[in-house]
Amino acid sequence: MKFTVSSSDLLKHVQVAAGALSSNPVLPPILENFLFEVADDRLTICATDLETSIFTSLPVQADEDFSVAVPAKILQDTLKALPQQPITFSVTPENRSIEITSSYGKYKVAGEDGTQFPEIPQPQNVDSVKIGSRHLQEAIAKTIFATSSDDLRPAMSGVYFEVDFNRLTCVATDAHKLVKFTTPHLAGEVATSFIVPKKALNLLKNALPNDTTAQISFNRTNAFFTFGDVLLVCRLIDARYPDYNAVIPVENPNRLTVHRSDFQNSLRRIAIFANKTTNQVILDISPNLLTLSAQDLDFSNEATEQMPCTYEGTPLRIAFNARFLIEMLSVLDSEEVRIELSTPSRAGIITPIEDANADREILMLVMPVMLNA
Repeated sequence: MKFTVSSSDLLKHVQVAAGALSSNPVLPPILENFLFEVADDRLTICATDLETSIFTSLPVQADEDFSVAVPAKILQDTLKALPQQPITFSVTPENRSIEITSSYGKYKVAGEDGTQFPEIPQPQNVDSVKIGSRHLQEAIAKTIFATSSDDLRPAMSGVYFEVDFNRLTCVATDAHKLVKFTTPHLAGEVATSFIVPKKALNLLKNALPNDTTAQISFNRTNAFFTFGDVLLVCRLIDARYPDYNAVIPVENPNRLTVHRSDFQNSLRRIAIFANKTTNQVILDISPNLLTLSAQDLDFSNEATEQMPCTYEGTPLRIAFNARFLIEMLSVLDSEEVRIELSTPSRAGIITPIEDANADREILMLVMPVMLNA
């Protein structure tokens, strides 16, 4: 049983699949392998950690159809060390021994029976929608950073997908910050919602090309993302997502407009002098002038900066975690941002000021830090 393939093409596909490999020693040892399945002169590569699975396929020259489990690490290391060239995999049926032949020599490794690889969920009883990969990639990139790492709140550890026919809303929150991203670039005839785990979305964001259409299929337990020659399968988070609309304040009479990168750079400098536990930076806002300040009483550190702004409302003094603000400003692209505020104890809303033709909506919410009296 053998097949021949380009070493560089195989490496590209193996690196995509490798994202689903697990480092958890509790899982069965066979999950440290890629499953290679050869059928009709096409090689399908699969990797899984039982929660997230990736399939990717490429053409090969094969003498027959077969499957074998190939040790992942040694295969990746070998392919990285080889220059681009045709290589041949030969598998001995009796003991699943694998011999890789290149122009430099031969390399042998012990494979395993492919039939022992766990079964991956198949798309059954699913609804499907389609979206441009660029729009899906942006939705993930703009929200995933706001997910929670708290194992006690599983719903918040993923991104909430709200599918509403031709509209997709993605929401992420960790109770300190919240991001809501809405795009109209969806083609579908279904309205539903589900929570996708962070690991699967990170893999998806890195694997998605910019110029294709992705299909999202889903049932009650799994989501299936198909694009190009890749299929990513993930188990959905079985939890109820919090009512995010209830925490978005509606009455925000105070509106601050600032240059995004200037504000972000100022926050970075001021945060150096802030208390390392709270990262508290105080904003004193008045018409045409924003004053940022921070202090760390334990080390007698303090800093103050001023910058121009546009402000509509009553003068306000409010404090935020600088790290959260910097993180949120980092994922925005606009030259200016608007921050809507009400009182020092209520959340602030950050939105980009963009061209009127912008084809998506982004709303960010950040909770204030209580000011010391």
